[in-house]
Amino acid sequence: QVQLVESGGGLVQPGGSLKLSCAASGFVFSETYMRWYRQAPGRGREFIAHINTVGDGSMYADSVRGRFTMSRDNTKNTVYLQMDSLNSEDTAVYYCNARIPGVGDGYWGQGTQVTVSS
Repeated sequence: QVQLVESGGGLVQPGGSLKLSCAASGFVFSETYMRWYRQAPGRGREFIAHINTVGDGSMYADSVRGRFTMSRDNTKNTVYLQMDSLNSEDTAVYYCNARIPGVGDGYWGQGTQVTVSS
């Protein structure tokens, strides 16, 4: 079955960096577009980043463009989210999403908590 397992979250000070990972299984990863979303307390789920199947094309939400970088390693079935210059507004649960054709909004991981605080 499809599994997406996020890791790398934690507590970081403002201005710091974190790198999230999402390990995927149960589908043809190299043929699947992948995304990151986040959900802050009391708010809806927010799109963060999207990457194409080969990893040479990505797009970002305005709120993170220039600070976050999404990448993928198809040999490891893993996507990454490098997050720099973090601030308190980046505090959220971060979710990995696999865009599977015919499966609505795709498959989701369980999420990883990122807290930006001094």
